[in-house]
Amino acid sequence: MDLKELLGEDLYNQVIQKAGENKIAIVSDGNWFPKEKFDQVNNDNKDLKKQLKDRDEQLSDLKIKAAGNEELTKQINDLTELNKKTASDYQAKLDQQAFDFALKEALSGAKAKNPKAVEALLNKEAIKLDGEKLLGLEEQLKAIKESDSYLFETEQQQHQQGSGIKFTTGQHQKQSGGEPSTLLDALNQRFSTTNN
Repeated sequence: MDLKELLGEDLYNQVIQKAGENKIAIVSDGNWFPKEKFDQVNNDNKDLKKQLKDRDEQLSDLKIKAAGNEELTKQINDLTELNKKTASDYQAKLDQQAFDFALKEALSGAKAKNPKAVEALLNKEAIKLDGEKLLGLEEQLKAIKESDSYLFETEQQQHQQGSGIKFTTGQHQKQSGGEPSTLLDALNQRFSTTNN
């Protein structure tokens, strides 16, 4: 739901006029995080990639300078392999984070009441991240919704949550001269009238 739908056209126009150049977003769905945090992670990522590239260039230069020295050449080759492994491990970690984020978003979008419980039922090996889309997830979610529908909110449940219906528990009093409100009252009434 966008801001215009939420506020209605008249109120929306007033808010936009008052806000001027400032941007307004609805962030109550849990998918928002501060731009500063995103920028920090993004900059850290760029810095690490630059460091890896610089290290590769330094190792290439050393390899040229160490020609003829077998022990030094072996160390450089070992460091080059370690650098490649570090880069691939780092990329795998980034890919896993992107997958986890996309899965969390998809489970939230599917109205999972407990995303961790639904995630535990998924065969993650059969799900692949292709850009921003998770291939193989939709079929699994459909099967889980059929077998374990209690794990997902339905349209009726969402409507009831917003309707303000309240239920109370406790002892209800028997109305004088009316029907008994509990089984015990009904039994007492039945046996008290037969004993008289």
